[in-house]
Amino acid sequence: MSTFKEIRGQLIRKYTTNPTNPLEGQMWYNNTTGTLKGVTVTSAWSSGSSLSTARFSTAGAGIQTAALVAGGYTTAVVGITEEYDGSGWSAGGALNQARYYIGGAGTQTSALAMSGRNPPAGWSLTNTEKYDGSSWTNSTVSPTALNQVTTTGTQTAALLWGGVDAPGPSATVATTYEFDGSTWTSGGALPAGVKVAGAFGIQTAAMSAGNEDGSTLYYDGSTWSDQSATIPYSGADYWNYAGTSGTQTAGVIAGGGPAAVTTTAIWDGSAWAANPALATARVVGPMGPIGTSTAGIVAGGEVSPGVTAATEEFNRSANVITPAAWAAGNTMPYAAGNAGSFGIQTAAVSASGQDSPGPTSPQNTTTTANYDGTNWTVSGVYPIGVFGLTGTGTQTAGLAFGGGSNPPTTFITTTNEYDGSSWTGGGAYPAARKQACGFGTQTAALGAAGDSFPASPRYSAAAFEYNGASWTPTGSLGTARYDGMGAGTQTAAAITGGAVDGSAVMEEYNGASWTAGPNALAPTSAGGSSQNGTSDDWMTFGGQPPGLAQGYDGTAWSTRPNMGTWRNQTAGAGTGPAAIAMGGRLPGDNFQNLTEEFTPGTTAVNIETVTTS
Repeated sequence: MSTFKEIRGQLIRKYTTNPTNPLEGQMWYNNTTGTLKGVTVTSAWSSGSSLSTARFSTAGAGIQTAALVAGGYTTAVVGITEEYDGSGWSAGGALNQARYYIGGAGTQTSALAMSGRNPPAGWSLTNTEKYDGSSWTNSTVSPTALNQVTTTGTQTAALLWGGVDAPGPSATVATTYEFDGSTWTSGGALPAGVKVAGAFGIQTAAMSAGNEDGSTLYYDGSTWSDQSATIPYSGADYWNYAGTSGTQTAGVIAGGGPAAVTTTAIWDGSAWAANPALATARVVGPMGPIGTSTAGIVAGGEVSPGVTAATEEFNRSANVITPAAWAAGNTMPYAAGNAGSFGIQTAAVSASGQDSPGPTSPQNTTTTANYDGTNWTVSGVYPIGVFGLTGTGTQTAGLAFGGGSNPPTTFITTTNEYDGSSWTGGGAYPAARKQACGFGTQTAALGAAGDSFPASPRYSAAAFEYNGASWTPTGSLGTARYDGMGAGTQTAAAITGGAVDGSAVMEEYNGASWTAGPNALAPTSAGGSSQNGTSDDWMTFGGQPPGLAQGYDGTAWSTRPNMGTWRNQTAGAGTGPAAIAMGGRLPGDNFQNLTEEFTPGTTAVNIETVTTS
């Protein structure tokens, strides 16, 4: 019998603890636990941040950490482009021709969008567009008007095959076309017509998988050949409309139809093998491969019923990848919406808020509660029950001001300071406001915007700075608002959202004046934010209308994973990488005591105990 040294060329070493950076395939004996350990490879799907717009049949291109989807169909044909950086989706330049059933190829900064369908413009299109990382430009048209094509390759060496040239089942074609960056030419014909097959590889070494019968075909730059390998499937008639990643000799295919499935299969160059399933059954995800055989991605797609914005990442490696996500924490001691909040994820405060429907009295609570990252503790009583209270600072040096008392139209100017257990009065806020935004610390704070109803105009653009004793006016916002969300300090703040129907407008403060920043991906109001995040690393979540969690990195907005329970009037605190959502309100005056914590993704070596079983 061979020994491990004869097989691997090395002895099994002994350790009192596991080695710090073990390698794939490495084995060792742990003296402390008395077990044989090793690093093994696993394959798994994990959740990523959702697309900002749910849709299906988009063009796909790029890799897992730099992906692109363009076009598609929501309840209408769209030309939207979104870019993925491995953590969230951000807006890119729109297609010149909105369309769906569109083929994609290339990279995030050098992509192609080919053919497609847009009924007002035509059942099948010849449009070819090039993307440079920011905008699309029209290129030479393809020889034949097609939709539901299959595509792969690069911007200067793309391959397009099959598709549909007219309505009806008999319209599926077997033609192949090659693109050199400026001109389309004919390639070798397929054995039979196909549509939206699984696409892998490059122009001279491509693979068409699934087709109309589950078959696997290779293209060598001139001819197609059958590999006598059929993809295993469950619930689908054939593997069309699936998400793909990889090459001719190593690929992954997932989802597909015509009925949406969760099935995944891996290709090793000679055979297909079943793999862990997707979480969301889908069909017609990105058309065009995204990623590699060890790091792929699917985003969007058609589900039953409707469309999805869900993103899932495929990883095959010696690492265990835990995606960024929200997780439930222990419930708060009281249920309320529109509470004041401040602090960080492991030392947060929720104060006052609305706990019963108006206009009955009392409808606001005076409860204050501290969170230590695990448990909530009721602390000092807020001096007056209010809703729309604004907070900032830390758990042991917090600040709260404004709010609405009973009846709801009575707004106050009260400022109170918190020491971790009790409240004391501070300098009065210069204007009666509720649902303003607060930034900074107890002795260097900034208050901005707010609701001044029944005054007219109702929305406020005023901003004031606090020095620990009194408030003084500073530069006003360019856009008056209330119910906005923000983060930062007295000298470097950012705000977005606001107003009853939501806003996407963002502004940034430099200690003296506000200037326009990039708009958020979607309008929102009455949500929470990672308030103690910096102005160039923060996120928003919850609010109305229900939509996206969004993050800002100082340059652009991108999507983030959504809370488990979407609600408005959510109190928020924390930092960009570690936020906390507290309380909130569901339709029907259903006030919540939910706590959810956001944790960024992690990667750890997959160490397993080796047994004989």
